[in-house]
Amino acid sequence: MTRPVLASIALTLLVSCTTAPQVPPAARSELAPSGKLRVGINFQNALLTRRDPVTGEAGGIALDLARELGRRLGVPVEIVPYKTAGHLAGAAKSGEWDVAFLAADPQRANEISFTAPYVEIETTYLVPSGSPFRRVEDVDRPGVRIAVGAKGGPDLALSRILKHAQLVRAPTTAAARKLFATEKLDALAGLRPGLVQDAKEIPGTRVLDGRFSVVGQAVGTHPDRTAGAKYLREFVEDIKTSGLVAQVIEKNGVRGLAVAPPAEAPSRVEIGGSM
Repeated sequence: MTRPVLASIALTLLVSCTTAPQVPPAARSELAPSGKLRVGINFQNALLTRRDPVTGEAGGIALDLARELGRRLGVPVEIVPYKTAGHLAGAAKSGEWDVAFLAADPQRANEISFTAPYVEIETTYLVPSGSPFRRVEDVDRPGVRIAVGAKGGPDLALSRILKHAQLVRAPTTAAARKLFATEKLDALAGLRPGLVQDAKEIPGTRVLDGRFSVVGQAVGTHPDRTAGAKYLREFVEDIKTSGLVAQVIEKNGVRGLAVAPPAEAPSRVEIGGSM
């Protein structure tokens, strides 16, 4: 039996053994008012999503968890794809999705009611090998220019944190990577696992020690759906404590993620280490 088949069986067994919170009728009607669960997904995040290069079929951690949510609600799932986190968050007002998987951030909280995170991802910088910077704290200096994907988790965090350095925003993470290389900027901000991979592909670069924030990937819905939001919070706590999130991370072979702690606990469990 192949490894993917074994992984699928293991995930199915784990899901079947999970003691899931009961779904109140009000929560189901709020989260799937049309009879199906429309889930917004940011496909720019390669740690949580993927597409089969041959079939184009969507998969990944966020997709697996979205489908598990639909299974528990007893409704079909429709994936609503977005090219960036900014586009996904911006669609909250239009009602294009019922539930979204994206980074929780205070700037988004007025439009989206978030759960606690289900995974955490460290953010840091990629810099030229000859850069004088050794730690993330060294970067925030006058005259320093940092490439970043607009409206993503790293951009939102740095917009609050930086006092002196300048953010140079690009429409996407890939565009920020290109901007960093072509414009010879001082640093590229992003998620650590992605930057570790970038360092392998961009000669003469290295990843800085430390982190400027931890991006918490969460589940959100519309603020007026109070029963649905309460159920989502219970769902996220259940899939963390039951081990389902850890199982899905291992199933997808992703490194550099940490299962987020229970909402009331300070510690976290590392899954797979760093990339």
